[in-house]
Amino acid sequence: MFANDIGIDLGTATTLIHIAGKGIVLREPSIVAMDERNGQVLAVGDEAYTMLGKTASDVRVVRPLEDGVISDYEVTEQMLKHFFAKVNPSRVFKPRVCVCVPSAITEVESRSVIDTVMSSGARNVYLIEEPVAAAIGAGMDITRPGGIVVLDIGGGTSDIAVLSLNGIVCKTSVKMAGNKMNAAIVRYVRSTYNVLIGDSTADRVKREIGTVWTEGQPEKTIEVKGRNLVTGLPQKITLSSYELEMPLRIEVERIIVALQSVMEQTPPELVADIEKNGLLMTGGG
Repeated sequence: MFANDIGIDLGTATTLIHIAGKGIVLREPSIVAMDERNGQVLAVGDEAYTMLGKTASDVRVVRPLEDGVISDYEVTEQMLKHFFAKVNPSRVFKPRVCVCVPSAITEVESRSVIDTVMSSGARNVYLIEEPVAAAIGAGMDITRPGGIVVLDIGGGTSDIAVLSLNGIVCKTSVKMAGNKMNAAIVRYVRSTYNVLIGDSTADRVKREIGTVWTEGQPEKTIEVKGRNLVTGLPQKITLSSYELEMPLRIEVERIIVALQSVMEQTPPELVADIEKNGLLMTGGG
């Protein structure tokens, strides 16, 4: 079964691989650790993620995808080769691969995805826009004439699309997603507490206590460790969901504006369906 069909969600933050008949067999960060002296790959995925902010000066930890598209082709190829070998150690047959891509991807960016995945060991490569894949994965019937609106918040981009009759009626993609929320938390902690925390710590804070609406909600807290920028020494601080509301809301409002823009472009007949059916929100951001 592996030789025939693989699905890849090649995300800015996380890569997922699905094998037909087996389900999701890999879910790892889209990160690679490299030796700056010779370009050798030292670690990929989960192992590389644990090295973030902890490496020597001659070791570089990179994210080869930026804002939902490939920014470093060679490193992405090395990462995918590693992931393919991990889920298919025998490598007897080259697989057919379907890759999720942002809805606003350009023709040049699409070509780079196809070329990179082919170079990584695929036999054939097919692209599917992320909102369409999300709707199908959620069991929604995209062939019917009624409108379906999908909001896919990833690591680098947020995709919004209205689907009907097997196609995308209107769409947009904004470079505001999980990574920007992490950066907002890092900035807030630095300016408020004079403490520097890493991206992985900010991501944990976001997932455990992050919110953009605290009214009527119980307060949540989390203790994190960082480096005091004055003394240079380690320091523990306690963050509250209440204090993170505004820093995160400022970022999320950009997604809301984009969603409103898409709805304004949607034909009135489909808006009525969307009002009845609601919004499908997905993504790992």
